[in-house]
Amino acid sequence: MKKSLLVALLVFQSMTGMITKPACSQSLQDPDQRMAWWREARFGMFIHWGLYAVPAGEWNGKTGYGEWIRSSAQIPLPVYDQFVPRFNPTRFDADSWVKMARDAGMKYLVITSKHHDGFAMYDSWQTGFCITATPFKKDPMEALAAACRKYGLKLCFYYSIMDWHHPDYLPRRDWEKDRQTEGADYERYVLYMKAQLKELLTKYGDIGVLWFDGEWENTWNEKRGKDLYAYVRMLQPSIIINNRVGAGRIDWVGMTREGAFGGDFGTPEQQIPATGIPGLDWETCMTMNDHWGYNKADKNFKKAGDLIRMVADIASKGGNFLLNVGPDAEGNFPPESIRILDSIGQWMKTNGTAIYGTQASPFKSLPWGRCTRKAENGKDFLYLHVFDWPATKELVLSGLLNEPLSAYLLADPDRKNLPVARHEDALTIRLPEQAPDAINSVIVLEIKGKPDMTEPPVIDSRFGIFTDSLRVPLSTDRDHVEIRYTLDGSDPVQTSPLYFSPVLIRQSVLLSARCFRDGKPVSGTVRKEFDQVMPQKASALSSNLNPPRKGLKYSYYEGSFDAVSGMTGLQPVKSGVLSDFLFDPRNREDFFGFDYSGFILIPETNAYQFTLRSDDGSCLYIDDQLVIDHDGLHSSSEKCGTVALEKGFHQIRVLFIESSGSDGLELFVQSPSGDRKKVPGDWLFQP
Repeated sequence: MKKSLLVALLVFQSMTGMITKPACSQSLQDPDQRMAWWREARFGMFIHWGLYAVPAGEWNGKTGYGEWIRSSAQIPLPVYDQFVPRFNPTRFDADSWVKMARDAGMKYLVITSKHHDGFAMYDSWQTGFCITATPFKKDPMEALAAACRKYGLKLCFYYSIMDWHHPDYLPRRDWEKDRQTEGADYERYVLYMKAQLKELLTKYGDIGVLWFDGEWENTWNEKRGKDLYAYVRMLQPSIIINNRVGAGRIDWVGMTREGAFGGDFGTPEQQIPATGIPGLDWETCMTMNDHWGYNKADKNFKKAGDLIRMVADIASKGGNFLLNVGPDAEGNFPPESIRILDSIGQWMKTNGTAIYGTQASPFKSLPWGRCTRKAENGKDFLYLHVFDWPATKELVLSGLLNEPLSAYLLADPDRKNLPVARHEDALTIRLPEQAPDAINSVIVLEIKGKPDMTEPPVIDSRFGIFTDSLRVPLSTDRDHVEIRYTLDGSDPVQTSPLYFSPVLIRQSVLLSARCFRDGKPVSGTVRKEFDQVMPQKASALSSNLNPPRKGLKYSYYEGSFDAVSGMTGLQPVKSGVLSDFLFDPRNREDFFGFDYSGFILIPETNAYQFTLRSDDGSCLYIDDQLVIDHDGLHSSSEKCGTVALEKGFHQIRVLFIESSGSDGLELFVQSPSGDRKKVPGDWLFQP
């Protein structure tokens, strides 16, 4: 039967409900059973590979593109389709790819079966826009499935819900004026998508993860997400599905909004949660350089040592690490990626036991590194990842009350015992002169029983400066303890002031606090500086503005900017007045910038913490002082700055740039006595 006829038959069967439920090799329904291998693995390889590797990140003289090149460079479909006859990865070697992943210590592999451009990287009978239409003809997913079985890795598929090629997918790109939507049927597209997913989940054996993406457009919603989740689980009940199957993800923070449907695990992108996400499964996905898909000009690769520390950091917070490789159009991994994978693999051969199957650290923070934990055969093992080898040759573990049973270097085949001593709430391990690994040396500490932890009190203040006075709350989640504090930086002792209510501070101090029980310290000491400062004077505009004019002036720029300074000296495309930090005047979705300026009306003299949340770079100036530098290309994230301001009007300026992908800009404010809120429009005025 010709492929075109079979495609038509399959679409008809899908629309009429004639596709039958396949036999399943497993029937695991319990979430903990399904997630067990994934939680054990901790480390996987992401592969972004597709037609976008042909232009290799370059279009019309610009070299900043990646897998989004069709949208970011606004390439018409007939032009993009010309990449199909040019895609011939004759150097693709599935065995080599999977072996590199295995040797790097990775336990699973997630590859793009279809990215946003709609091109299927496998032999799909639902479309002619797939790998068998290229000169290559072969199905790389089939080869990868065999290689994963050979080397013991779990094969997983990335699949984009968004599709810039399919005639029934909506919405269109806003620049695609020549692609009419008349006749497009999104429900028909969903049937097409399900038919492709059935192919992926019935042709290649057991699949570990279905990694969805591209769910953020308004045609997708929670109801569709739940339906698709159930459909995929019908095909393979033991499969794991990420939260991007739903519609509740919080931008690149990657977790799902409370109350929304979130699949099986969250997906922080290009960032590591500061304190982990207790009680939830999550996986940080990250590029080795600045792009997911192959970009021949992008040589900004992360250092192997930094990535080794990230593996430990993520595991210490209870998460998984999915590290990306972007192969070229011939099927080669970039040589930089190969070297990085080799370095990580060398470390993992010695220290993988401190990553695989571990739980999050019982410590809130450690000044010298990270900790992972494992319970085996009735024993508890703490794996101490030492990034900074102490000059004193003593590793201090504050707040651990358990009896130590043994300590040794994981790299030491003889497991020579390291001396361990106790001082009050802390254990101290005596270290050798030299670290066995300059990047991350792992010490195994075996303890009696589950970790019995006592943490220092918490100094509950976002503010390190104040103008007149400041009340600072202290707290602890420990029972049967009291908090004592000092204001001169010294360690609190039994005779130090006892905490009853927020500490009133009227001058610059170094506040120290510690927990006590029965007259003895049972925690380390926490410290924070508080500085009394003079507020910045308000503008003379306070008396001259009559009546005030609401809003901000803006200048809008277009271009490929890596930093806000890229707009300096350019002529704006347009300018005017806006009520807020809005993007309404823009002409395009990507590669633009804004310069907002005006005055902010401060209601009372005080210290204020401002927060910029942006994707990509942004900066905040108040009275010509740089308060927040959140510049550069990055996904959605926040950065804070604190400044003391006199009541009245102050000059404000916010600079913002957007490269490609998602965008966003928000400015928040908080005073010591108030909650954080978006800067209200009625605080903003024109010059």
